[in-house]
Order: sequence, then C-alpha cells, then structure tokens
Amino acid sequence: MSENKNNISRRHFLRDGFWAGCLAGLAGLAGFLVTKLKKTNTVWQIDPHTCIACGNCATYCVLEDSAVKCVHAYPVCGYCKICFGFFGPEPVDINEGAENQLCPTGAITRIFIEEPYYEYHIDESLCNGCGKCVKGCNTFGNGSLSLQVRHDRCLNCNECSIAAACPSGAYKRVPANEPYMLKKVGHA
Repeated sequence: MSENKNNISRRHFLRDGFWAGCLAGLAGLAGFLVTKLKKTNTVWQIDPHTCIACGNCATYCVLEDSAVKCVHAYPVCGYCKICFGFFGPEPVDINEGAENQLCPTGAITRIFIEEPYYEYHIDESLCNGCGKCVKGCNTFGNGSLSLQVRHDRCLNCNECSIAAACPSGAYKRVPANEPYMLKKVGHA
C-alpha cells in the first residue's frame, strides 16, 4: 500500500508541476504582451534640456529627410534684432542675406515686427535637423529654439538609430498621447 501512496504522490506532484509550469508560461506571455503594448504606446522624443545640438539628428535618421526638426518656443523668445540662431557668429552684415545666415538650408525666416523686434519662423520642410540654430540660440540667446522628433514623419523604430548615436542621452521614450517635450518660460 505504501508503494501505491508513492505512485499517487508522484502522480500528483507531476500533474501539479505540469499545471504550475503552464501557469508560469502564461504569466510570462502576459508580461511580454503587456511590455509590448506599453512600448507601442510610447514614442521617441528629444529632451530639449539635455540635447547638445551635436548634428547627429541630421545624419543618423533612417529616413532620407530626418524626422527631427527645429521648433521655436515663441513664449521663450526675446524677438532679438540679432538672433544667434539665425545669424552666424560673425555675420558680414545684419540682414537676411544668405551669407549672414547660420542655417545651411535657409529654413529660418526673419520678419520685422517693430524696432528692435524681429520674429523668426522655421520652415520644417527645409529643416534638416542639424541643430546649428539651436546651438547658436542656446549659446548666445535664451534658448527658444530646440529640436523635436516630428511624429507625422517618424517611424518610431524599436531602436532609434539617432537615439543610439546621441552622445548626451537626450532621446527618451514618452507617452504617445504627450509626444512633445517643448521648452517653457521659466525652465532652464
């Protein structure tokens, strides 16, 4: 009879072990699916406070025309007559001539408002995401220009090639329902 009890115990042990293994496998699968769903509900974005405008956004994107574009935080802007995001560090003259502009593609336009104020606009179709204007604005201005991933263009790659090449770690995963990290008044 003790031999019969051992067979039953062994049988119960194997059966219970099989079901425990099945439950652990289902839990693992559920965890994997939850993680996968979370990743699809996030998108890549550049933290403008961490970005150093290194130029990698223009060259490392898998798209021919980078998904990264310069954006202008108008509430942060000083509407300067001499904007170092628009003019090079040593402009020939203070006018809109191409030889005086920092942007290699002419994506920034300058519009006179009233003395001494000018407004600057970015034509995203011309912007290549090089960040030269951002670097100039952050170095000598108030930092109203920053780079952002445009989600109407971005493929949201699992491993973004720009994020992998970013020396400052400025690329972050953010919730898809809040996809932009814009500069605001009062933030450094």
